[in-house]
Amino acid sequence: MTEAITTALSLLAVDPVGLGGAVLQGGAGGWTSAWVTAFAMRMPEPHRVRRLPAGIAEERLIGGLDLSATLLLGRPVLEPGLCAAANGAALVVPMAERLSAGAAAVLAQVLDERVVRIERDGLSTITPAAIGLVLLDESEPDEAQVTAGLRDRVAFHVVIPHAPPEAMASVAAIGAARALLPTVVAGAGIAATLVAVAEAFGVDSVRAPLFAIRAARAHAALAGRAEVTEDDVTAAAAMVLAPRATRLPAPEETMNEPPPPPPEATPSPDQAVGTPDEHRALEDRILEATAAALPPDLLAQLAAAGSSRDRAGRAGNDSVDGARGRRRGSRRGTLSSGKRLDLLATIRAAVPWQRLRGRTSPADRLAVRPDDFRVVRRIRPAGTTTIVLVDASGSTALHRLQEAKGAVSLLLSASYVRRDEVALITFRGTAADVVLPPTRALARARRALSGLPGGGGTPIASALDAALVLTMRVRRSGGRAGIVILSDGKANVTRAGLGGRPVAHAEALEAGQRLAREGVPAVWLDVGTRPTAQAVELAQALRAQY
Repeated sequence: MTEAITTALSLLAVDPVGLGGAVLQGGAGGWTSAWVTAFAMRMPEPHRVRRLPAGIAEERLIGGLDLSATLLLGRPVLEPGLCAAANGAALVVPMAERLSAGAAAVLAQVLDERVVRIERDGLSTITPAAIGLVLLDESEPDEAQVTAGLRDRVAFHVVIPHAPPEAMASVAAIGAARALLPTVVAGAGIAATLVAVAEAFGVDSVRAPLFAIRAARAHAALAGRAEVTEDDVTAAAAMVLAPRATRLPAPEETMNEPPPPPPEATPSPDQAVGTPDEHRALEDRILEATAAALPPDLLAQLAAAGSSRDRAGRAGNDSVDGARGRRRGSRRGTLSSGKRLDLLATIRAAVPWQRLRGRTSPADRLAVRPDDFRVVRRIRPAGTTTIVLVDASGSTALHRLQEAKGAVSLLLSASYVRRDEVALITFRGTAADVVLPPTRALARARRALSGLPGGGGTPIASALDAALVLTMRVRRSGGRAGIVILSDGKANVTRAGLGGRPVAHAEALEAGQRLAREGVPAVWLDVGTRPTAQAVELAQALRAQY
C-alpha cells in the first residue's frame, strides 16, 4: 500500500500540472504532514510547494489591486494572488473539505484554464497559474469530504496510512523524468484500453482516463523509457482508476474492441501495433491488475461514503446575513440598515478613477463617490433543526413511551451540544401537535417532553404533513432540517381524523414520499415491541435510515 502511495506522489512531482494533484485523506497532522514534507522535498527548485492558509478567501487566491502602490503611483497596480504566485508549483490546501464554495470554484477554474482572470477594481488582466493541488482531507468518515468538483480534477485519491513515508524517487531522478516527459509517447490502443477499463469499473468521469494516460507517461519517464509499456499502464490504472471505482466488473463482461486501422494505413510511431486479440488480452490484464488494487471492502466503503462524499461541508453551506456572523469580504452597498463600511475596500474601489475625477498628485484628497461604497459582508453557518416526531398513541404508550422519551432526551442533548435547534411534534388521537417550535432551549424541550400524555390513535400522515410544513419554514429562513420519527408505524387514523388502517397507511406512505421528494433527511426509530413491516415500508417511502 505504501509503495503505491510513494509512486503516486513521485509521479505527481514529475507532472504536477498535468496530473492536477492529489487528495490525501488521513486526518489532521500525524503521518499526513510527514508524507507532504517528503513530497515537497522531491519537487525540483524553484518549484517547491506552497501552503495555503486555512480558510482562505477567494480574493486572496485571485489577487487584485495593490492599494499602497496604486496610491503612490496614481495608477492601478496589480497584486498577484496566491494561485498566480505558485505558477508551476504545487499548492498544499489544508482542511480542503472546509473550503468555501467560492474558493473551491476558483481553484477548479484555475485547474481547468491554468490562468487567473481578474476583471475588477479597474483591472482587466490574465495571469498564468499552472498549478497542482495537494488537497488535505482531514474529515472523519461521517463528515463531509472534499467537493466532487475538486476530486474530479486531480488524478490521485490517496488514503495516508499510519506509517512513515517510504523512500521516494530522488530529486535528480524526478528532474530527469521531467526533462524526458515531453518526448514520451503512448499509443492509441493504450488510450482505448484505459477507457474500457474505466467503463468496466463504473468510472463516469471523462477526466479519469486522461489522467491515467498522463500518469502512465510520467511512470514511463520516471523509469527512463520514451514509450509507455504495459507496466506503466497497469500502474496508472491501479492508482487513478481503482480509487474511483463504483462497481465491480461482471465476470462475463466483455471489453469493447478498438476498431482496427484501415489496411492501407501506415501506423504512426506513437500508435500501438497489434491485432484485436492482442488488444483484448491487454485489456484483460489491465482489468485484472486494477481489480487487484481495489480495497476488499469496496462496496461497503461506497455505501458508507455515499451520503457524505458529495455533500458540502459547513464552510460551503453558509448563509449570508447582513448583521451577524463571520466577516467574508465586502460588496457594493449603502450605509443603511446597520451596514458597516469596509474602508479599505471602498478606497480600493475609488482609486482607479482618481485621474478622471481630477486628482493629479498623491497629495490631493481622495475623491470618493457613493458608487464606491463597499459594506462588510458577513456569513453565518446555516442553522440545522432536528424535528423529532414522537408517537404517543396507545400502541406505543402502552409499551415503549418511556423509552421513547429517554431516546428523545438524548437526541435533544446531542443537538444542544452542536448548537442546533430542535423541534418536537407529537401525534396521538386524531391529530399531530407542534408542542415545541424550533428552539435551542434544552430545559424548555425537556419540560415539553416530560408532560407528554399517551393514548389514542396513530395519525402518522398528519404528523408527516406537520413535519413537512415545519421543514419548509426552516428552509425559508435559510436553515436546514432533518427529521427523526419514533413510532411503530401502525397508522390507523386518516388525515380527516377517521379510523381505517388501509387508508391511514396509504396516506402515511404518500406523506412520506412527499418528504422524500423534498430531500429531507430522516431516521426512523421503530419503538414497537418487535420490528414491524409497516415501519419498514414507511421508512423506505421516506428514504429514511431505519
